[in-house]
Amino acid sequence: MAPSGGTKRKAKKKSHHHLNRPNRPNLAAIISAVTATANSFLSQNDLTLLPSQTLALESLIASTSHSLSTFLSLLPKPFDPLSLPPSLPPPQPQCWFRRFLSAANTDSRWLHAFRMSQPSFSQLLDQLSPSLRSALPQIAPDCALAAAIFRLAHGASYAAVARRFGISLAESCRAFFAVCKAVTNKLGHLFELRTNSERVVVGFGWSSSLPNCVGVLGLDKFAIESKILGEDGFLMVQALVDSEGRFLDVSAGWPSTLKPETVLRQSKLFLEIEESRELLQGPSYKFSDGSLIPQYVLGDSCYPLLPWLLTPYNRVNEEDSFGSAERAFNCAHARAMGLVGDAFGRLRIRWQILSDLRKWKGECVEYLPYVIVTCCLLHNFLIKCNEPMPVKEVTIVEKERADDVASDGVVDENAMRIRDALAMHLSRANLRG
Repeated sequence: MAPSGGTKRKAKKKSHHHLNRPNRPNLAAIISAVTATANSFLSQNDLTLLPSQTLALESLIASTSHSLSTFLSLLPKPFDPLSLPPSLPPPQPQCWFRRFLSAANTDSRWLHAFRMSQPSFSQLLDQLSPSLRSALPQIAPDCALAAAIFRLAHGASYAAVARRFGISLAESCRAFFAVCKAVTNKLGHLFELRTNSERVVVGFGWSSSLPNCVGVLGLDKFAIESKILGEDGFLMVQALVDSEGRFLDVSAGWPSTLKPETVLRQSKLFLEIEESRELLQGPSYKFSDGSLIPQYVLGDSCYPLLPWLLTPYNRVNEEDSFGSAERAFNCAHARAMGLVGDAFGRLRIRWQILSDLRKWKGECVEYLPYVIVTCCLLHNFLIKCNEPMPVKEVTIVEKERADDVASDGVVDENAMRIRDALAMHLSRANLRG
């Protein structure tokens, strides 16, 4: 019985919701401590970690710090965000590059950092130093060159480059383009179509049994983020490649709205062959049956068949079958076309700034052709220095290239005769082999 005049009340259960709520300041402190530990690890090991590892760790630290800043903005005062460590490691007494030079680095460390050995870097520096001193009086030439090569090799941001090389963000940008300009001005002779075509002809004769061949012509595509060219827009690069995978001629920056044949006819290569007659004017090659074949290049089926540009045989109908000569030509042609894919594949692996995994921003598209030509010349330079070739992987770009629509231009009868003569030669060579 309840006491007279009393009321019976139910006891209130204590809410335990507060126990499930995260302690936000403590959580922020934990995240901050982890970030500080990562910063300390990065500062102490930036010489032993691979550049790809340091760049990835820096990106994670910066991303975590940004998220933490957003989180802290939701906390009630008086929590002091200034008590947290900085988002990136404090600057070292000496920049990473100078410490890298002072360390006993093997060629493998140089290859990881700059895609070339120290002797090749020194040779490149000797050739470019006068231009870099003139263009960048405030930056040591070796620092400017290393900073630009590092960005090309790893696709690093200007901010990441600036931190490593002890220069400002603006200097990082200026150094990059000064090096690109110096490479294109000083190493342009390494596009050997105009300077050493005899070597190219001999190379194809020995390696592919393709007499009088002066290169293989193909296209590659580089994705961009620009509404001008549509959602899946890209820029095209037309390149002529030799039997060793060197670039002989590069024409970059063509919008995906153009047909490959249009790109060809508007390129400098076409003008110098068809109009000014400056290229492919070497002596004809005489086959055992007395037929003559002029200097020529092999090209994708998306190009027109011309006396100097030999494309593969195409079936008109599915029921049509090729003879032994046509099959021999198409097999040799397909193997040769693989040189273009290999060259671009190795270019993307060596210079990650051109990686398939990244898209160039619309506002940066005007610089992309300039960067591609720089990478192609450096690719040739490193072949000349006998640097090891990066291992090429199969990419989606190759699949797209193989699906290009065949040219529907008027067939040149003289071109057909030349292609037939070469096809017969290859067929006879196969029988002898």
